[in-house]
Amino acid sequence: MNASADTATAGVLGAPVPVLSFGPVVLSVPGRPVDLQVRVSAPASGTGLPVILLSHGQGPSNNLSSLNGYAPLANFWAAHGFAVVQPTHLTSRTLSHLVADAPGAPFFWRSRAEDMTHLLDRLDVIEKAVPLLAGRIDHTKVAVAGHSFGGFTSSLLLGARVTDPDNGEEVSLIEPRIKAGVLLAAPGRGDVLNGPMADALPVLRTIDFSTMTTPALVVAGDEDDSRHFTDMGPDWHADPYTLSPGPKSLLTLFGAGHALGGIPGYDAAETTDESPERVAAVGRLTAAYLRTELHPGDHTWQTAREAPATGPQPVGRVESKDEPKPSRPSA
Repeated sequence: MNASADTATAGVLGAPVPVLSFGPVVLSVPGRPVDLQVRVSAPASGTGLPVILLSHGQGPSNNLSSLNGYAPLANFWAAHGFAVVQPTHLTSRTLSHLVADAPGAPFFWRSRAEDMTHLLDRLDVIEKAVPLLAGRIDHTKVAVAGHSFGGFTSSLLLGARVTDPDNGEEVSLIEPRIKAGVLLAAPGRGDVLNGPMADALPVLRTIDFSTMTTPALVVAGDEDDSRHFTDMGPDWHADPYTLSPGPKSLLTLFGAGHALGGIPGYDAAETTDESPERVAAVGRLTAAYLRTELHPGDHTWQTAREAPATGPQPVGRVESKDEPKPSRPSA
């Protein structure tokens, strides 16, 4: 993060605070082939902390697709007042040798969403298991965030529907306890899938964003061209915004590839567009968005969204639809 980004972050969100990170918290889930393991990151002080459930993507690395990934985002969010809960989904490369023959393998699209429901069901257990966290979480202020395939998982929890390719039934996995979401480089519409991965994930062909009614911020890179799924180009990752009802916002990051500057991990070799400044901007803007969505009357997002397209090197642009525009409080 450069000096200007530091200043902008402090001005909008306040100065970062020390972070406590604890894991794994191990939860036994009936019918799940292995225990559900979770990492929790939270500020060292403060109460009434809103919760972000963070769903990892896939990618070629062994540990980024687990509770050990996404430290650049998890640490940033925790340093600015959120309790971040990161499960290791069954799709994780760290579990592939244990669950290769389990029902739903290898993509476990339904199980991934169900993991988040299990976490919410046992949020009190998680809170008590983490030292110095008991009594500090606000269980009514919950958001979900996900990158790449984690974005697909988050879309389902926010209300998008799919058709189960095994039985043809429409599936809704919406989680009403989740009040807002952030979709990071998430998959788009299914009728344009024509890449080599199109047949491997037939459930992606059926996604319906018209039922995704929960407020969400969609983050897309204008150089994120996912040819292994579609030749539609970077606009494909904006579909969760374009094809869903409001209130929604879209943050388009200039020069960003699929890693959005490096959010899956510090110095990860798979990041093709490494930019600490871009990662800082993603953290800053997503935190501002969620702060406003989870605290009605908070104007952090309205202030932060004016910054991306300003300055000598703008990081991106923001657009919104059906979003209330509360008046600013008088000085």
